[in-house]
Amino acid sequence: MQILHEDNHLLVVVKPVGLATMGLGEGEETLLTRARDYVKKKYDKPGNVYLGVVSRLDVPVSGVVVFARTSKAAARLNDQFRDRTATKTYLALVEGTIEPPEADCVDRIQEDERHRKVWITRDLIGKESKLSYRRLQRFPSCSLIVVRLETGRKHQIRVQLAHRNFPILGDRKYGARIEFPDGIALHAWKLALRHPIGGELLEFVAPIPTTWKKFGVGVQQPEWSEAK
Repeated sequence: MQILHEDNHLLVVVKPVGLATMGLGEGEETLLTRARDYVKKKYDKPGNVYLGVVSRLDVPVSGVVVFARTSKAAARLNDQFRDRTATKTYLALVEGTIEPPEADCVDRIQEDERHRKVWITRDLIGKESKLSYRRLQRFPSCSLIVVRLETGRKHQIRVQLAHRNFPILGDRKYGARIEFPDGIALHAWKLALRHPIGGELLEFVAPIPTTWKKFGVGVQQPEWSEAK
């Protein structure tokens, strides 16, 4: 496993594409089971290992995931995500030249459990969903954007961008036409939060997957403040 941070209270890792964060049947590997095995072996822990899942990513998405190593840490981290004091920043490659180059997106999202996807709705039963994006670079067939997520709804980034006719590369579930070699072109790039015990501000950065180079994304780390 690629470890970004580890202490007595936190375990921060990079989730690869194709691996579920959690929730599969007994005996099936997830990021959670892999992380538990890592802790169990490294610290020679008997019995079950506690890890609280405080952030998660869809199977075809890569990037930063945080686990809490104690129930106290889990409760405090969950408070940060609920109160939106934790900052989640993603990179995405979307089809076409996204316009406007910078925007705040606010929609209501309703889940369709039967089809395992979500929809933009005007019905008040939908949950308010907010994100901001900025275009960092244009390529012949797509745009590289940075996304800051204010709410954490299921498939939120995917459906809000697709609703504006800029689906994420490889995301056929939400109308993408351009293939992507591994999963979809959505990467949980940065996560900033307060340490649940010490209180210091921490920022974790997951390297951009090498598969993105095929579309022109360089190895250098982009910045929110770069030119449009």
